[in-house]
Amino acid sequence: MYILVPMDDNDLEEAHITAINEATVWVQLLVEEGRVVETNTNQDKDAFENQSQILVVKDDNEYVWPFIELGMMVLVAHIQRSVDDIVEAYLFRELNELRY
Repeated sequence: MYILVPMDDNDLEEAHITAINEATVWVQLLVEEGRVVETNTNQDKDAFENQSQILVVKDDNEYVWPFIELGMMVLVAHIQRSVDDIVEAYLFRELNELRY
């Protein structure tokens, strides 16, 4: 499963999830069998080789319709901010679906 996350920094150790329109880098994570097997970053959300299935946003107020039109599920990380926290929350099903 490919997961797309808008982040505020290229250094993934220091980066935090940010609003879609404020993203300086996009992180695409490939999660298989309960672990991250691949991590890619890019300045352009559309430049990844593989299509993401899930978008993670930081709150319910994000404009996500372009992603929904691409068939992506949108999950919200209300309290998780780092990549590690987001992945852990995804694995333990602690991320919420976006409320429309």
